Amino acid sequence: MDFAPTEAQEITRKSVRSFAEQEIVPQSRAFDESQEFPQAWAKKMGELGLFGVFVPEKYGGSGLDTVCYAITIEELSRGDASAGVIAAVCNGLVCEPLLRYGTEEQKRKYLRPVARGEWIGAYALTEPGSGSDAAAMRTTAELKGDHWILNGTKSFATNASVAKVVIGYARTGRQKHEISAFIIPTDADGFSVLKKEDKMGIRASDTVSLGFDGMKIPKENLLGELHKGFNIAMATLDGGRIGIAAQALGIAQRALDESTKYAKEREAFGQKIADFQAIQWKLADMATEIEAARLLTYRAAQMEDLGRRHTYESSVAKLFASEAAHRAVDAAVQIHGGYGFIKDYVVEKLYRDQRVTEIYEGTSEIQRMVIARAVLGK
Repeated sequence: MDFAPTEAQEITRKSVRSFAEQEIVPQSRAFDESQEFPQAWAKKMGELGLFGVFVPEKYGGSGLDTVCYAITIEELSRGDASAGVIAAVCNGLVCEPLLRYGTEEQKRKYLRPVARGEWIGAYALTEPGSGSDAAAMRTTAELKGDHWILNGTKSFATNASVAKVVIGYARTGRQKHEISAFIIPTDADGFSVLKKEDKMGIRASDTVSLGFDGMKIPKENLLGELHKGFNIAMATLDGGRIGIAAQALGIAQRALDESTKYAKEREAFGQKIADFQAIQWKLADMATEIEAARLLTYRAAQMEDLGRRHTYESSVAKLFASEAAHRAVDAAVQIHGGYGFIKDYVVEKLYRDQRVTEIYEGTSEIQRMVIARAVLGK
């Protein structure tokens, strides 16, 4: 295995980091406080091709590999985790299923505008009564003539109130897994945003509940095969977990960067706190776990590029990276002492932003179930 980055990967890291440091970091705190969706960030990310990193150029994307995608989300999240998740949803949860399961007409009509950054895309799987148990969803879709009629409610839909298109799921049969995937234009009759969530972290990202009240979409907006939506959702989440691992990685790296800087500047007992072994060991542990998380994340991304199934690898990466980030932000707050508890210091925000990486796109408990089943051959 070659651990050296390609020229494209090095360029991606340099360019996305520069964008994040110049345009995201200076506004990060303001958007966290206002909870306003950062339209300027989204517009610029779209113009830079960051919504369709791995989408082929013929469909409007940047035509790069999945490792470049992981690097993109990592560097955006190092600037602000909200920017990372906005791009991760457009790439991994919208472009990916459209690219893999969409017809040529669907790709032309829906994939291209998202990949080109002209539209924002959203994803709607979770419901009030079904999170980890996605197959228990109650939203229904019934074919009537040339249209599907959808009824139900979706929860925690990222980007949905600012999106032009949503990848959504509904029950189309009586059996538990008879679920189908749909391409939902947000101007469809019966589509509504019910509630914007007041979140602990990633507060600049858009997280809402959606209502489908007799929502009417064209027959041809079925994505993939009828009743195969559950399989589409699970395969999509395999790729999505690479994005969340990368998001956690970016948060952890920022925590280490801020802690290292602070330790070199802060004095106690007549010397820099970086000279104390207790601080050095915390920094060493953070750095070691970040390096391990990075390798796991990039390995899962590389397997996607090789066309190999990576359910196990993506779950391992997501589990380890998110929990390593948890330990990193906790250590960062401790290194900063009282200042780590104050909003003037970014580690307070990192502490809040990190927590969701252990919850969405599969909780840590779900990841352990997936990993254990693979280990046991079940």
